[in-house]
Amino acid sequence: MASSQVRLRILPAVRCLFDKTVHVKVEGLSPHKPLILRSEVVDDRGIIFKATAQYRADERGCVDVSRAASLGGSYTGVEPMGLFWSMLPETPHHKLLKKTVLTPMQVEISAMDGGNGGEVLASEINYREFMVEGMKRIPLKEGRLRGVLFVPPGPGPFPAIVDLYTLGGRLTELRASLLASKGFVVMALAYHGYEDLPKNPEYFDLEYYEEAIKYLLSLPEVKGPGVGIISISHSGGHALAISSFLDHVSATVCINACTANTLVPLRYKDIVIPAIPLIKENIRISKSGLFITHDTVPDPEQYKASLIPIERATCQFLFVASEEDYNWTSVFFAKQAVSILKRHNKHSYSLVLYPKAGHFIEVPHMPFCPSSVHAALGKAVAFGGEPKANAEAQMDLWERVQRFFKSHLGVESTQNQSGNE
Repeated sequence: MASSQVRLRILPAVRCLFDKTVHVKVEGLSPHKPLILRSEVVDDRGIIFKATAQYRADERGCVDVSRAASLGGSYTGVEPMGLFWSMLPETPHHKLLKKTVLTPMQVEISAMDGGNGGEVLASEINYREFMVEGMKRIPLKEGRLRGVLFVPPGPGPFPAIVDLYTLGGRLTELRASLLASKGFVVMALAYHGYEDLPKNPEYFDLEYYEEAIKYLLSLPEVKGPGVGIISISHSGGHALAISSFLDHVSATVCINACTANTLVPLRYKDIVIPAIPLIKENIRISKSGLFITHDTVPDPEQYKASLIPIERATCQFLFVASEEDYNWTSVFFAKQAVSILKRHNKHSYSLVLYPKAGHFIEVPHMPFCPSSVHAALGKAVAFGGEPKANAEAQMDLWERVQRFFKSHLGVESTQNQSGNE
């Protein structure tokens, strides 16, 4: 069959927001013809990510990925977005990086002959956007503050969220922009190594975050009286400290965080929270040569000075933990946080555990990250988890986070609200 007869379609449109599901459909094939579908994207460092899946056309010569099962490749079974979340880097130990959200992520989907040397029969590009029409992206350089502010379209005022990522000296706009598309003013806030922020600070200053919250609440587009915080990994400890010491925090999401302060001391006025000492001899090396840091953080209850006093917090918490996080014992820390709050007769929390998920639970359809170079260790580390389970966790958590913030930041809506996830 000539390739000109084959048509690959991305439905409902080739352009969509990054968190949206699309349907890949190939038509014009011979009945029962073997087909290979390939996805490919180049990130902002030039790293190529790819996935492949093997299909067989139905009696009408069609492959509909939303209904047909992959018979092999990067994933198997019926997985409508498998070509996206199963992509892996050609250069190992890299995480997909998008430095700015002003341009879409361009994912090329190709239909290839499954029986004759892999000839490309048809291809199409899915332009995965990060900003809805009318959204403002404002570089943030106010006083010490560094980051990017996203303001959704419309008159407002809107509830506000501070988005903290993790170590590495990069600012990640991706999650912040997509949250803003849901009706929040979101500040993607850097806290080290970005622009003129120190790369190797002697301590982190909570008053920096206090400045950020005050700035947000001063904006006419922002609806108070409090803000939300979303964090992952190392920044989760900062989110807990922000919630414990600072005013005007109403709702905090901590994804695979630690209950103790780690790596660098935290300071608020005359209070200093030292970094918990790490058990470096507990670092293991896998058969493939990856470092596994799962057991390097001791029980924070044994190091009270480093334990963040979350019993002081007045906000609502959403604790999220992956059961196969190889970075550290996220489930232990999340349950410990719940236990501390219970001991102080506080029930302002929800706990969500994800079996078989790894360290990085991010926005829907983000490619799985099994390993990358750890910012603190400087070595390639394993982050754990299974690709499909991780993808399912990302889908589930994305909806939970939106409901959580809408419920606790005063959004006037009765749809899908729940005070206890």
